[in-house]
Amino acid sequence: MTSETTQDPARPLSPHLQIYKWQMPMTTSILHRMTGCALAIGTLMVVWMLASAACGPEAYSVFTGFAGSIIGRLMLFGWTVALYYHLCNGIRHLTWDTVHLFKIEQAYLAGYAVFAGTIILTILTWWSVLS
Repeated sequence: MTSETTQDPARPLSPHLQIYKWQMPMTTSILHRMTGCALAIGTLMVVWMLASAACGPEAYSVFTGFAGSIIGRLMLFGWTVALYYHLCNGIRHLTWDTVHLFKIEQAYLAGYAVFAGTIILTILTWWSVLS
C-alpha cells in the first residue's frame, strides 16, 4: 500500500470563494470573528485608560491627549462599532440557539437587523458623547 494518492488535476482541493457565492450568513460570520479580534485588541486601550487614571493626573492627561487625537478617536469609534456589531450578532446567535431564524429569508433579515442595530447604537453612543 502506498501513501501517495492520485487526484484529478481539474478537481479543486477544497471549496473556496471562487466556488461559493458570497452570502449574508458568511459575511456576518466573518465579521463576527473579526470584531471579536478587534475587541480583544481595543480593550488594551480601555486598560490603558484605567491604568493611567489609577496612576494620577499626569498619566491620565497623556491618555486623554492620545484619545482626543484623530487616531485615538478613530480607534475608539472602530472599537464602538466592533462592540455593537459583536453584541447584536451575538444576540442573533443566541436566537439561533433557541432554534429560530434558520430559514434563509429570516437569516438574511436578521443579518440586516444586526447591521441596522450596529449603526443605530453607534450613532446614538457617539451623539451622546459628542453633545
